[in-house]
Amino acid sequence: MSDAAPGIAKRILVSVHDVTPKHFVQLGRIDDFLRDLGLAGCYSMLVVPDYWHRWPLHDHPEFQRWLRSRADEGVEMILHGYHHLDESSHTRAITRWKAGHFTAGEGEFLGLGQAEAAERLLLGRNEIERIVGKPVEGFIAPAWLCGDAAGRALGETEFLYTEDHWRVWCPRTGETLARSPVVSYASRSRARIASSLLWSAIAPVALAPARVVRLAIHPNDFAEERLIRSIQRALHGFLGVRRPCLYRDLIAAPRFAGNSAFGGQTRAGSTALTRCAEVATSQAQRQPLN
Repeated sequence: MSDAAPGIAKRILVSVHDVTPKHFVQLGRIDDFLRDLGLAGCYSMLVVPDYWHRWPLHDHPEFQRWLRSRADEGVEMILHGYHHLDESSHTRAITRWKAGHFTAGEGEFLGLGQAEAAERLLLGRNEIERIVGKPVEGFIAPAWLCGDAAGRALGETEFLYTEDHWRVWCPRTGETLARSPVVSYASRSRARIASSLLWSAIAPVALAPARVVRLAIHPNDFAEERLIRSIQRALHGFLGVRRPCLYRDLIAAPRFAGNSAFGGQTRAGSTALTRCAEVATSQAQRQPLN
């Protein structure tokens, strides 16, 4: 049964993960790819401030300018960890399994303590805001893995949305903003590629009842032509029956969520939809950064 309210258009939310100078060339290819599909300025970038301790944003002015130009065009900037590297010692069996099964040592926020997580959240947000000149309202943990302590830290911040494999929610209130499994791709092995291709092929039908569908692209996906073609087919299918949106649209528009409980102001002080939601005719003015 559909979770969309009557008369409410269903949406597709496209995100690009691991946005770092290390992947500058691939990120340019992905941006061109999405532009050709009509998504110019209408997707979300998950930015890593200092990827693997080796690619700090502040050392790459050309990349900074590119990020700002994408943000000026409408691309939504989201904090995606700080180092994107798991350096924690996991004592619990379940966290060790998650760290080994869901990612190749990149679940940075899975084992962080609350104080360390809070520090990285603040530093990362401030750094990206300084570069793009716009508020950063969301955080998504690397590999969608966020431990309990890091989750508590996130709940005490000003971030308005986060997500895991299954849903998007407000970390401050716990309210679910959208619920459906994310469509993502993996290229680390032939078995992972095969499962990605299968899921991508059936997702447009399997997720048809969902109000919001999420599709995530990683730079390494564009090293595998089969994955590129699969992503293209999936997006053609989704965009044929759905409108594109951004994460902040889930907060900004009560009618979009199909439930007035999902309304509320963004940290920038605007309740208007972005242009991607195609409901408002223009973006609301945002408060200047401190």
